[in-house]
Amino acid sequence: MHNGTREQLDVVDVVIIGAGPSGAIAASLLHKAGKRVLVLERQHFPRFSIGESLLPCCMNFIEEAGMLEAVNAAGFQFKNGAAFRRNGTYTTFDFTDKFTPGHGTTFQVQRGNFDKLLADTAEAQGVEIRYGHTVERIDISGKPSLFVSTESGESYQVDAEFMLDASGFGRVLPRLLDLERPSNLPSRMAIFTHVEDNISDANFDRNKILISVHPEHKDIWYWLIPFSNGRCSLGVVAEPHLLARLDGSLEDKLLQVVREEPGLKALLKDAVVVQQCAELKGYSANVSQLASDKYALLGNAGEFLDPVFSSGVTIAMQSASLAARTLLKQLNGETVDWQRDYAEPLMTGVNCFRTYVQAWYDGTFQEVIFFENPNPTIKQMICSILAGYAWDTENPFVKESQRRLNMVVELCREAKA
Repeated sequence: MHNGTREQLDVVDVVIIGAGPSGAIAASLLHKAGKRVLVLERQHFPRFSIGESLLPCCMNFIEEAGMLEAVNAAGFQFKNGAAFRRNGTYTTFDFTDKFTPGHGTTFQVQRGNFDKLLADTAEAQGVEIRYGHTVERIDISGKPSLFVSTESGESYQVDAEFMLDASGFGRVLPRLLDLERPSNLPSRMAIFTHVEDNISDANFDRNKILISVHPEHKDIWYWLIPFSNGRCSLGVVAEPHLLARLDGSLEDKLLQVVREEPGLKALLKDAVVVQQCAELKGYSANVSQLASDKYALLGNAGEFLDPVFSSGVTIAMQSASLAARTLLKQLNGETVDWQRDYAEPLMTGVNCFRTYVQAWYDGTFQEVIFFENPNPTIKQMICSILAGYAWDTENPFVKESQRRLNMVVELCREAKA
């Protein structure tokens, strides 16, 4: 960690705004390649964040950044799949039984500890991270210049060859460079907390995230993410008008809507709320441009879809790896087209996830998930996407996500007819 008085000007190869998963991994990869990297983080770690159920695909990027040993040794809750429940029907996806090669298991993590572990590991590798430092202004008329303030009231300037925005929902560059654009997804809200779950049901599988659907409203859903310490992350997601009928505090609203789903009501009958409830509204976001020859947006700083398939951290890590690879070419004097080399490949997976997110809310993907006798090969291909492998264009359900999904929905409906 950086301490002491600052010089007036720092000159580095790359400034990374934010020390979360995408920032830590990008910093590690660039530092390993011999580049001068500086990470500026407004908050102090550990700090609370949602996005607690990782996907197996994440493990590839954690391994690439030399952080796998630290993550495996940290005692996080093992995760091998996802479970879905709607009106008493329960189904599971085993992430080891998937179409795409690569890691098939991962972890469910309290993000405060997990993000700190990644950042600490990057620091141990030699990356400089400055906590409590806020980017106030940016000048990109020439090479990027960042004007930074510290909590003690000092100000200084950093000049860099390139900037990576890993600020998540802080969305620093979209705000400062006027890149914000409305998402084409409907505005939804999430209410969430942590509970001491006290779950006594012997059939409850702590190795999977449980996604439950409201018995009357198919577009209200709940997450239950078990941790290794006897706690769970619990949340509900819906369009705001569907939760407006609920009374009381955020905690009252959350517990009231949880009790409306019989399976969750029974599982959590002895649960105790151990963290103040919070809400996130209108979180889906978009931008006019993901990258230029001066900056690139990583993860949520660029686009955030929805928490339903836990894609946020995977997109963040994928963007970190892809941006680092592209940036190393540019810094080493090669010609780079950021749209072709970064934005378009990244959006292949984002748009694949978008297909399934939209189909979840309109109910068609739920028809597929809860279909009683799925084709094993099709299930493996869909399982790959749920495991985070949304960039594997060898998978027909990635390459032609909408057409293939429509086809399977029709097959399910014909089989039921």
